[in-house]
Amino acid sequence: MQYDVTVIGSGPGGYVAAIRCAQLGLKTAIIEKYSTFGGTCLNVGCIPSKALLDSSEHYYNAAHTFQTHGISIKDLKVDLPQMISRKNQVVQENTSGIAFLIRKNKITPYSGIGTFQDKNTIKIRNADGTEETITSEKVIIATGSKPAALPFLPVDKKRIITSTEALNLPEVPKHLIVIGGGVIGLELGSVYARLGAKVTVVEFLDSIIATMDKTLSKELQKSLTRVGFEFLLSHKVTGASVKGKKVNVTADSPKGEKIALEGDYCIVAVGRTAYTSGLGLENIGIQVEERGKKISVNEHLETSVSGIYAIGDVIKGAMLAHKAEEEGVFVAETIAGQKPHINYNLIPGVVYTWPEVASVGFTEDQLKEKSIKYKTGSFPFKASGRARASMDTDGLVKVLADAATDEILGVHMIGPRAADMIAEAVVAMEFRASAEDIGRISHAHPTYTEAFKEAALAATENRAIHI
Repeated sequence: MQYDVTVIGSGPGGYVAAIRCAQLGLKTAIIEKYSTFGGTCLNVGCIPSKALLDSSEHYYNAAHTFQTHGISIKDLKVDLPQMISRKNQVVQENTSGIAFLIRKNKITPYSGIGTFQDKNTIKIRNADGTEETITSEKVIIATGSKPAALPFLPVDKKRIITSTEALNLPEVPKHLIVIGGGVIGLELGSVYARLGAKVTVVEFLDSIIATMDKTLSKELQKSLTRVGFEFLLSHKVTGASVKGKKVNVTADSPKGEKIALEGDYCIVAVGRTAYTSGLGLENIGIQVEERGKKISVNEHLETSVSGIYAIGDVIKGAMLAHKAEEEGVFVAETIAGQKPHINYNLIPGVVYTWPEVASVGFTEDQLKEKSIKYKTGSFPFKASGRARASMDTDGLVKVLADAATDEILGVHMIGPRAADMIAEAVVAMEFRASAEDIGRISHAHPTYTEAFKEAALAATENRAIHI
């Protein structure tokens, strides 16, 4: 079969790229090695983790806040198998939805591992061992990533596990050890902390969510500590071993002391690496970076081989589903002869703990590094009427604006529904709004978004009304 475009990988970047190609009138194929579409995000990442986060948050509130709301529940207990069953149902509905969209847009699906024979020829090895070959004028590589490993710490997928296995634990751990204080570790740690586990996070750096604004890191650490987290920052993990039903983790403290931890499970959450195995990139002359296995691309996201593009986790930049989606659309429209654009500085980052954390634009440290003069305004949720009503008073909104022009340069939130609220900041910054613009826009009362308005007012001549 001959196609205009073939997409290898059906994660958020891949299936979106394929759909946009089809919308633009290109004959499109998509190759997926697993039995379901959606990649890591829909199958073992974003979607199932959020399903468990929502379930565990309901339980936590029932156990800790319902009585204050005047709701009494007797014999409250965790039914973990049912939580996981619901999570699996959510995944099935989402992956089935992608299959429907593939059919709707008349995209030809192939199930198997796609390997380049040359730049226009791909051999597909099907799950049953049979092979077939297709040709394609253009190819988009969207094969995503897999959990990173520590060479001295073997993962047995039973007691020493990755994020994938953490989605299907047979029990709530008494003590869960998480190696890595990034997004994945904190989200999965939150699931089990809410259900009653003690969670110890061992982080090599001196802060959690280290790529985000330091204010968010400090606030999130305080909130998670109240839920049952313990943090060992600036600690270097040196090993882990399993004995029966226990995991023993060793680490060096900042002072060089030897630390020993014993837990039921240990999640290794030290990031992700690009997945390029089996593609046969060497057959067409594409080299990957030795560290991280990333594929180099130009400003059009085209590799060193003309007509071969790469998007998402296999190229540079944040490993985010929505970044991959934007790149999928970008490449599809580029192939179709359009002139799309992505502003990478305005791709938001979110942590789905509670309170949620969301950020877009520059952090204070980045502005200082660039010698950009800025002003800041912040507003705490404890001063928000809506947050008081829902008992979600942890956190704040911080706005960074250019000292001379008042243009918003960064917005950093930790609080209720921050993951949704950050969209207003992205829109504002896409249109290069000033802090005063946000301060003069009417925000419905009472809403959490009023905190953004107040933070913007605080950055504008310290004009916040409610603090």
